[in-house]
Amino acid sequence: MLYTGTDWNFSILRNCFHAIEEIAHNELGLETFPNRIEVITSEQMLDVYTSHGMPISYPHWSAGKRFVGHENSYKRGLMGLAYEVVINSSPCISYLMEENTATMQALVIAHAAFGHNHFFRNNRLFREWTDPTQILNYLEFARSYIAKCEERHGIRAVERILDAAHALQGQGVDRHTGNKRLDLKHESDRARERRAYEDSQYNDLWRTLPDRETDAGDVNSSDTPIGGLPEENILYFLEKNAPRLEPWEREIIRIVRLTAQYFYPQPQVKVMNEGCATWTHNVIMHRLHRKGLIDDAAIMEAIHSTTNVITQRGFDEGGGPGFNPYALGLAMMNDIARMCENPTEEDRAWFPDIAGNGDPLGTLKHGWAEYRDESFIQQFLSPKVIRDLRLFRLTDDAAQPYLLVDAIHNEAGYRDIRRSVAASYDPGNLAEEIEIVGADLSGDRVLKLEHRTRPGHLLHATDARLTLGHLAELWGYGVALKEIDGQNGKELASYHAA
Repeated sequence: MLYTGTDWNFSILRNCFHAIEEIAHNELGLETFPNRIEVITSEQMLDVYTSHGMPISYPHWSAGKRFVGHENSYKRGLMGLAYEVVINSSPCISYLMEENTATMQALVIAHAAFGHNHFFRNNRLFREWTDPTQILNYLEFARSYIAKCEERHGIRAVERILDAAHALQGQGVDRHTGNKRLDLKHESDRARERRAYEDSQYNDLWRTLPDRETDAGDVNSSDTPIGGLPEENILYFLEKNAPRLEPWEREIIRIVRLTAQYFYPQPQVKVMNEGCATWTHNVIMHRLHRKGLIDDAAIMEAIHSTTNVITQRGFDEGGGPGFNPYALGLAMMNDIARMCENPTEEDRAWFPDIAGNGDPLGTLKHGWAEYRDESFIQQFLSPKVIRDLRLFRLTDDAAQPYLLVDAIHNEAGYRDIRRSVAASYDPGNLAEEIEIVGADLSGDRVLKLEHRTRPGHLLHATDARLTLGHLAELWGYGVALKEIDGQNGKELASYHAA
């Protein structure tokens, strides 16, 4: 027995880790980064929440605001805390709550340190977009750089840039260009060299000179329009072309942009990532029980916890508009494993490539490595899972006084439901298509943007105006946004900010 009862100590954690590692690596064949396990208090877990799960972050007032909000909700019983938080880094850092029981500590080690860890290391999206060996060093550089900027230029000046950059970070990533993986070590080295050069050229006497407000003093003044448009990465465009930004301001925008780029893959694989981790911990905990390493009480606690996590409320039970990623992910992983070993005739008709292949682990690992949520659901969501989750599709025609159920449990309905569920995870449908289309530095210098959309899917007017205000703050001149019907080119709405 690894333990009995609910109490744990670090010797028990170490023994549990080694037993779980034996199953994960030698029986399941999982490939992981080196692991680092840290046990933290509930207050420290709240602190991790404020920095989006990272152990290092640059200072900003929004972190304190999030901390107070989470803390108040937690103390009032309006929210619970995660049993763990795991970081896509190498070594892979897993935070465990000290309030967890011994069984929960074992479960979250299996879930995070091996399930999530394997997914981070092997999924193509993470392999192409991120380098876990560099992220912690880059965040340390970012924190140090921004702290030095606050010392030299003042907290208010730095927060002005950070506020604006944070408001635009959703439009600060390259989504479609297939850029090579970020080299964060090169980025931090480049910034340090630039800062060292600036320090060598700095003379405090320059601070006493009056500001130059004329056009001749602007950076990047030009007699020709800026090329390379349209541009979807707004923060990149501002970093390179905003006329009035100082070098240190551009570097802060770059820090926000590269950090947003690093986390860009995560929302695209939420179902798969949680499904992989939940399937992994479920299998490992049951194997620990079969080996006699945990008792009946422990496996019952693990089953109870997993059941709570994967609960999917119905549309009429306050379940909300989306799926519980744990529920959908685990249901699909279990179904794939079932089809590989015990297929039905329906499975053979729908999934001839995997039904009865006798290799559930290989099939799952291929799926974890080569797909994102949208393509994974489109490829593997089966009629059985659709029936088990009692899925159907509604059409809401504003011109009609009723809702129409237009996809049910038949051959055509299964395909329609699968397409609709997959489309709800399509990054192209989740991100707004906003591009910079014009910026003539020799003319009025108004930055022109277009949002290509369709009627009924316009930006919220107040949010659009506030965000444009932040954009104008960084650009230094006026900003104009037009919402254009993507089909016929008709203008639907317009906004301006000075």
